[in-house]
Amino acid sequence: MAFGRLERSERPKPMGEINMTPLIDVMLVLLVIFMIAAPLMSSSLRLDLPKSEAATPSDAPKFIQVSLAADGTLMLGEENLGTAQFQQRISALGRANPDLELQLRADKSVPYGQVAELIGWMQAAGLNRIAFVADAPTKGE
Repeated sequence: MAFGRLERSERPKPMGEINMTPLIDVMLVLLVIFMIAAPLMSSSLRLDLPKSEAATPSDAPKFIQVSLAADGTLMLGEENLGTAQFQQRISALGRANPDLELQLRADKSVPYGQVAELIGWMQAAGLNRIAFVADAPTKGE
């Protein structure tokens, strides 16, 4: 019996390539997580859209137009109002008819903050049906 070292013919070589399987597994799991989470992170603006199988012409919803000009002028219908008057009028409208729809016409140069503030006033008055009105594009656009 000989005592001594066991000899190997050659030493193990270091691994020279990256195993891609775990990396692909992690990426697929992240993809699934983002696919599930993306619809949940949508905007918080809740729209109450009407549900109907067939709309009848006699069932016209009650609405009032609210306009916000580029210079910040507020109009309720055809009446030009100041901020305090506007808030009082929509509060009265909200108490009288909470199902009233407001059609919001805002100039495209109005800052988003002013539009959001206006929507907040409407919701505080109890009016949650808000429609955003836009012009149809012309053929050249």
